Amino acid sequence: MKTPLALLTVFSLVSQAADWPVWRGPDKNGISSEKLAGTEVKKLWTAQIGIGFASFTVADGRVFTSGHADGKDTVFCFDAATGKEVWKHSYKAELGDKYYEGGTSAGPVIEDGKAWHVSRWGDLICFEAATGKVVWQKNFLAETGAEIPEWGFSGSALIHGANLILNIGRNGAAFEKATGKLVWKSEADTAGYSTPYLITVNGKEQVVLSTRRAYKGVDPSNGTVLWEHTWNTSYGVNAADPILSGTQLFISSGYNKGCAVLDLASAQPSEVWRSRVMKNQFNSSVLIDGHLYGSDGDYDKTNTFKCIDFATGTEKWSQPEIGFCSLMAADGKLIVLSAKGELIIAKASPAKFEPISRTGILSGRCWSVPVLANGRIYARNAAGDMVCVSVK
Repeated sequence: MKTPLALLTVFSLVSQAADWPVWRGPDKNGISSEKLAGTEVKKLWTAQIGIGFASFTVADGRVFTSGHADGKDTVFCFDAATGKEVWKHSYKAELGDKYYEGGTSAGPVIEDGKAWHVSRWGDLICFEAATGKVVWQKNFLAETGAEIPEWGFSGSALIHGANLILNIGRNGAAFEKATGKLVWKSEADTAGYSTPYLITVNGKEQVVLSTRRAYKGVDPSNGTVLWEHTWNTSYGVNAADPILSGTQLFISSGYNKGCAVLDLASAQPSEVWRSRVMKNQFNSSVLIDGHLYGSDGDYDKTNTFKCIDFATGTEKWSQPEIGFCSLMAADGKLIVLSAKGELIIAKASPAKFEPISRTGILSGRCWSVPVLANGRIYARNAAGDMVCVSVK
């Protein structure tokens, strides 16, 4: 018979299993293990977080994000259930509104009571997650020689053991997560915009990074390049996160570049197929049961929500009326936020597009990925209107 303490421990583990503490979730694939008890959407609370496109992380009853206002970027922490502001931290920053609204691109990642935030302009800050107390902070540009990409650094930090790995410079850089001390760095160069993606192929760990001209795999312990695949995209915008299935890696970019599946089984990757069937400009696809679901095309041009076959690139269906969107998945369902603020919950089926519910929850431009955690979905628009809705 379990003791009350044991029961409490089990309940705690179950409740935390639905947290979303890092970009793309615990499995780093945009898919939650959480069950969707229902699809009826009810607004719970709202907040104003400033201009930006940072998505959300959720851990230990708190939700984190960031935004820009009055010449400052601000990292926010709210009570995940009520929306009460727990803490915020502001620092001077440029808006960076070149061709779009600007503002923040990334939110904090959370582990063991700490939160780490990467700014567009090279700031790396470690907080006490519960209080917002700054543990350490630095601007890594001078230390690493990294060049700021045209639209600023956009990827979150990857937590790997005792280190944080950032997509900066030619092949990334690593810092001690406890102190901020530089562990390794690469040559000065312009990075891409994706978050470092940790994978294991043939029993060996590697981190996949994008630059403005390529995707590459590096050794997370020292930054040694294991392989590199040339992938030139207009304006250097390689931003969408890769997706691994077995030894095969899906990559995709916008500006009519398209997508490819690379086989990483050998020392140098080979292309299994290449196509323009899926062009993820910056919002990543999700892979469910051998099929990719994602937004095809650039935000200011003709675009559509699609399903394609991972193995061949064959298009299964297309929904132009949804257009540009962002998404995650859970419980065999797609959680889609259209660019106009419509929240769509749909069955993940390659046979046809099967919406279960469609609810307008925001107005204005919505590019940021919605996040489901513990029965609640968090979403925002570019202006900084944040909303939390229940789907329990």
